[in-house]
Amino acid sequence: MMNLGLKVRFLIIFLLFIKVTVAQTEKKVTLKEADSLFLKNNYYLLASSLNIDMAKAQVLQARLFPNMVLSADFNVYDPDNNKYFNVGSSGQKTMQIEQLILIGGKRKSEIELAKTNVTTAEIEFLQLTRELKYKLHSSLYTIGQQEFLLSRYNYQLNMLDTLLHAYQIQADKGNIPLKEIVRLKGAYLRLSNDRADVLKAYFESQQTAQSLLHINNPITFDFIDSDIEKYVKDIALEDIINLSQNNNPELLLLKQDKALAEQYYQFQKKISLPDVTLFASYDQRGGAFNHQINSGISVPLPLFNRNQGNINAARISIKQTEYNITIKENEIKTSIQSNYQLYKQTVLEFHKSKIMYDKNFKITMKGITENFQKRNVSIIEFMDFFESYNEVMTELTRIKTQLVISAEQLNLLTGKDIF
Repeated sequence: MMNLGLKVRFLIIFLLFIKVTVAQTEKKVTLKEADSLFLKNNYYLLASSLNIDMAKAQVLQARLFPNMVLSADFNVYDPDNNKYFNVGSSGQKTMQIEQLILIGGKRKSEIELAKTNVTTAEIEFLQLTRELKYKLHSSLYTIGQQEFLLSRYNYQLNMLDTLLHAYQIQADKGNIPLKEIVRLKGAYLRLSNDRADVLKAYFESQQTAQSLLHINNPITFDFIDSDIEKYVKDIALEDIINLSQNNNPELLLLKQDKALAEQYYQFQKKISLPDVTLFASYDQRGGAFNHQINSGISVPLPLFNRNQGNINAARISIKQTEYNITIKENEIKTSIQSNYQLYKQTVLEFHKSKIMYDKNFKITMKGITENFQKRNVSIIEFMDFFESYNEVMTELTRIKTQLVISAEQLNLLTGKDIF
């Protein structure tokens, strides 16, 4: 019978095991599911979307008319009657109400400026969305390829461990030389080190993906080879460059800056036009006659300040935005050309890898291993093929990952999902 203390310790260990197991439950997602979670859970996007709401609120604010101004003047001390605050029929008080009238289309210009800021906020949101989706898709496909490579490494390490155990028994009996044991241990350590490097990169990719999807569990990316093949498309460089001119968010933002600068220039010109203030007033006893009611108009005279400095600054700002657009267009074109060449090279490598690597490669690896165990293949032949096989596996995962990342990079630079 198990005593009480042992039962308690066993229960604690069991509960801790359950807790760790649940915490490490993997989240299996497809690309479509990941995109859905990304739009729903990503706090970067949620925060950025509020900028759009704030910009729309500024449009509402720009539509409002200036408030009226009410002024009142009351008597504090009446020396004739020796009274304080004499505001009755024998006292004195005045009141005036004013209304500012914006002329020259200033209010309309403010509304247009606010609307342009809404469009800018929407483009900034789109830009952030595309940048984060690029990171998400790149991380997910990287995770998928790293998981495949890690599974191959785990299989081979188990295989080498079995071989080492069997060969150690034979070496102890003097049936095989110890140098073969040393070669196998060396291969095991190299493979273990390679696995450690891949595992480190895998955890970094997991951290990025989990952060973007706002989930705590490790992610398993559910995809098939055809999902990678969709990134292989025959599209001309000029078509990609042309698409970027109308879709790249960074370029669109600079074009918005130019539109905003042009609107601001027109607004500054309109500010030079004086506004009109209309007013009406009541004076109980201080005017030419009792209970005097007046109305009038107030207009500043633009003799000295005609807003010349701000108008010139706004004009210069337009020219500056034009230069910035030209710079960005050249930067985008150069980046697309460079990434396009990388993409085309990766596509060629991908096609070659599909021709060179097939199921026979795995069958050959299995046959070599079995013949090595039967002593039909020397350890030198086995190790050469073993190392070559691992190099091929690593290269295949690199090509597939690079294909996805280079295509997604072109999507990002273009501002449109062409793959």
